[in-house]
Amino acid sequence: MQKDTSKIVEELGLCADFTAFYHENKHYMVTKTLSELLGELMNAKALKKAAVIKDAELSEVYAYQIFSGLRVPERKKLLCLAVAMKLNIEETQTLLKSAGYPPLYVKLPFDSVILYGLCKQLSVVEINELLFDYDLDTLG
Repeated sequence: MQKDTSKIVEELGLCADFTAFYHENKHYMVTKTLSELLGELMNAKALKKAAVIKDAELSEVYAYQIFSGLRVPERKKLLCLAVAMKLNIEETQTLLKSAGYPPLYVKLPFDSVILYGLCKQLSVVEINELLFDYDLDTLG
């Protein structure tokens, strides 16, 4: 069973002992590196790196550096990978958190377009067109 973040924060505020809190909640914490998480997601979805990189509209060298852990991409480039991998919202949020980025927030116009694109499984190009139509920064 999953706990949402607000429940974990509530428990943290009420706990008397951090050690007990940590042991009870450590399986909810993001502990994998970005490259480990990307590898896991690629395997789970039986995706090929070359196809994902092409669909993400990223340069091959740059993308392979991300997959190998040599580079941490900017948030927009990571979102391109999430879109290309057809990740759901929860997987995308976890991916963002593993790279140290804030999760998508529906009240931000840019983020709401990305969330819509994830829900509708739009491509990077389609999401960029939608962002452009609303005079927002594109994914690149």
